[in-house]
Amino acid sequence: MWKIALGFIVFAGLAMFIIMKGGDKLDMSGEKHGSEAVHAPEAASAPASTPAPVAASAASAS
Repeated sequence: MWKIALGFIVFAGLAMFIIMKGGDKLDMSGEKHGSEAVHAPEAASAPASTPAPVAASAASAS
């Protein structure tokens, strides 16, 4: 039983250390909506190529 308590204390201490070291870089406020939300621009996707007709290749394989 004492091992569980010791493990909890060590884990809590480590978690608090990491949170305190994070400073302003760590945002624990949850989801952002509206003007404070940061959205990355979407990458331009390549145009879709025309697939080869499946019926013609299946007929030639028979």
